[in-house]
Amino acid sequence: MDQQVLNALSAYLLAWGDDELILGHRDSEWCGHAPILEEDIAFANIALDEIGHAQTWYILLAQLLEEDVDRYPDRLVYRRPAAEFRNVQLVEFPNGDWAFSMLRQYLFDQLESIRLEKLKDSRYQALAETARKLSKEETYHLRHTRAWVERLSGGTQESHRHIQGALEQLWPAAWQLFSPLPGEERLVEPGFLPSSSELRSAWLEETQALLNSCGLAAPQDPPDTLERQVHTASLSPLIAELQSVNQLDLEGEW
Repeated sequence: MDQQVLNALSAYLLAWGDDELILGHRDSEWCGHAPILEEDIAFANIALDEIGHAQTWYILLAQLLEEDVDRYPDRLVYRRPAAEFRNVQLVEFPNGDWAFSMLRQYLFDQLESIRLEKLKDSRYQALAETARKLSKEETYHLRHTRAWVERLSGGTQESHRHIQGALEQLWPAAWQLFSPLPGEERLVEPGFLPSSSELRSAWLEETQALLNSCGLAAPQDPPDTLERQVHTASLSPLIAELQSVNQLDLEGEW
């Protein structure tokens, strides 16, 4: 693998790991606050899954870079300033209400489900194996959050209003998920991963079908796509909280 391909693949693994980590952290904030006890347990498990997926991507990155797989994920999570994280804004937004968090999770899960399915055929064997491992849990995530979108949109006028409002806030930010990273063409051509445009088309087809069936209307005009290093003011305090315990013991392990 030449250096340019290595750099491009490393950037994607880091971005995917950061997305999962930050979303998992946001999801964990619902622990003890979900609307029903059963959901409190279910969504806490999804939060743990997302953080576990983040660790999986970070370990794969460590293997690719020939770094220490036991220590490298810790350094990525606990030693980077917020500005160096490569997650999208969608996952760093404060939780808002339940409709907001469920719709955010659905939009993310729908993409992840599509991406993992396509990555199963990656010519980079380690990536294909990882996709097959993670897709089993992602199937559950998508089924769970899709059901909540249907439930809230088809419930009361108030619940429908809440999830429609969440859609209007989240839809523009979701497009950042498809912002290609430098060197993507070097990964697509040899069959290492699908293109951002291919993922976007498949994601739009699936999400629009669900939104239409639920009577939800997404904004018509896609926004300008932001690059991944553009964050909101919400990320820095999240990272500070995430790293706070580790800063008390710099030799501790994640």
